[in-house]
Formats: sequence, structure tokens, C-alpha cells
Amino acid sequence: MNIASFFEDIKFSVNKPALSLLLDTDFSKEIRIVFKEGQTMEDHQAPFAIIVHIVEGIIDFGVNGELRRLTSGHILSLKPHEVHNLTAIEDSIVRLTLSKTDSVKRVKEV
Repeated sequence: MNIASFFEDIKFSVNKPALSLLLDTDFSKEIRIVFKEGQTMEDHQAPFAIIVHIVEGIIDFGVNGELRRLTSGHILSLKPHEVHNLTAIEDSIVRLTLSKTDSVKRVKEV
């Protein structure tokens, strides 16, 4: 069994959201993305389907020209290659679930 916490050892980055790989399982990669208020992840896309879960905070989430304000507890899924972006309205913690075959390095480069 592997155990991780979204609330332990949180380290914010000054320049851009901070990513941590929390779990690397047989079927997925679970990533914590920590945003300071105002930080963004500009338009990008994933080669595989993803799940995004707002663990804590408020995120403006843009996809397909539509902007949605997501708060703690919201969860969404995106199909492969859907262009999306994120902006933190306040300090926020986001869970990103990637396919096992996707790359954490790719996300860090956004």
C-alpha cells in the first residue's frame, strides 16, 4: 500500500505552480499542483484523458473557450487534446490524475 497526503509538506513556488508526484500506481500518476493566488497554467493539452480535482481553493478553469469557476470539491474530466488553462483566484491545491503512460515532465513544462 502507498499512502500520500495532499496537505503535508506543501511548498509554494514564487514563479509558477509547484508540482509534486504523490503516487505512481499501476494505472495512474497522482500529482499535486499547488498554486499561489494569481498563478496560472497557460493553454496546454494532454495526450491522454485526465482528471482534475480542486482539493482546496478557487480555480478559474478555461476549456474550449468557456471559463468555469471551480471551488473546493469540484472534479472534472477532459478528453485527450482538449486545450485548457488554469488561474488561481486564491491559494489552491489541485489534484491531477494522469494516465500511467503520460509524463510528469510534460506537465512541469507547462
